[in-house]
Amino acid sequence: MNSNVENLPPHVIRLVYKEVSTLTSDPPEGIKVFPNEEDITDVQVTIEGPEGTPYAGGVFRMKLILGKDFPAAPPKGYFLTKIFHPNVGANGEICVNVLKKDWKAELGIRHVLLTIKCLLIHPNPESALNEEAGRLLLENYDEYAARARLLTEIHAQVCSARRDPADPCSSASALGGAPTPTSADGPMAKKHAGDRDKKLVAKKKTEKKRALRRL
Repeated sequence: MNSNVENLPPHVIRLVYKEVSTLTSDPPEGIKVFPNEEDITDVQVTIEGPEGTPYAGGVFRMKLILGKDFPAAPPKGYFLTKIFHPNVGANGEICVNVLKKDWKAELGIRHVLLTIKCLLIHPNPESALNEEAGRLLLENYDEYAARARLLTEIHAQVCSARRDPADPCSSASALGGAPTPTSADGPMAKKHAGDRDKKLVAKKKTEKKRALRRL
């Protein structure tokens, strides 16, 4: 997708950069923002699945695309992590009123992200992009929740925001080249993983020696 930076006036770029910087250093609870240094209009985000929902325990990658008419026109939101949700289409597009008829230029990116997180708590089957999810939500919540939990376990826990940047399953590739999300305990996680690998190799060597002795 082409960058819209060159289509935005300088004062809008400054406002976007300021808000994204603030969100990066002081994000809403359960939300992390990772600026795309090459394209400030491509806002990369992870959202933790809220407790008490079928999405709990998952980390969902998404992005906001700010068009050339932003902030007069709303951004477009997409989940990059596969999710079973009434308001998320097959291509990840998010359908929520704040990104459509309820948009106001003064709302800002933080409001959008909080609204999308709330959508994980309170889906709206009346504006469903995923008709099956919307139908199950209304007619058979247990089945809906089971499907949503299954996809969360399969897709939202494999590549979390805490992964090692060197991991091929890290979010950098999934986020289209954006900086890989890191955390304070990232290097520690890598260290422990290395220790486990060393122990596994040593164990295999010992077993091999024992097998040779038997021969």
